Amino acid sequence: MFVLELTYTAPIERVDAALQEHVEWLQKEYAAGHFIAAGRKVPRDGGVILAAGMDRATVERIVAEDPFTLAGVCEYRITEFVATTTAPALEGYREQLPS
Repeated sequence: MFVLELTYTAPIERVDAALQEHVEWLQKEYAAGHFIAAGRKVPRDGGVILAAGMDRATVERIVAEDPFTLAGVCEYRITEFVATTTAPALEGYREQLPS
């Protein structure tokens, strides 16, 4: 599983100019089963996405296709972790530690 942390690198007006395309990109990735949750950070200086079911190379490709990335308005920090425990509703996302 991955935590994708976005940090805005441009004025909020430039972020907002790319927002609709970013939302459409998010919806596409939800439909593909890649994203579990996403939202703005508080204060609004970026966002967070939870992603699962793919390898790091795929995550990096998807992040590179984000309209925010293409517009040059954010940087991503990608953190991979093994979700060995979850809430019951997320049981399908539980992972096993590598042996």
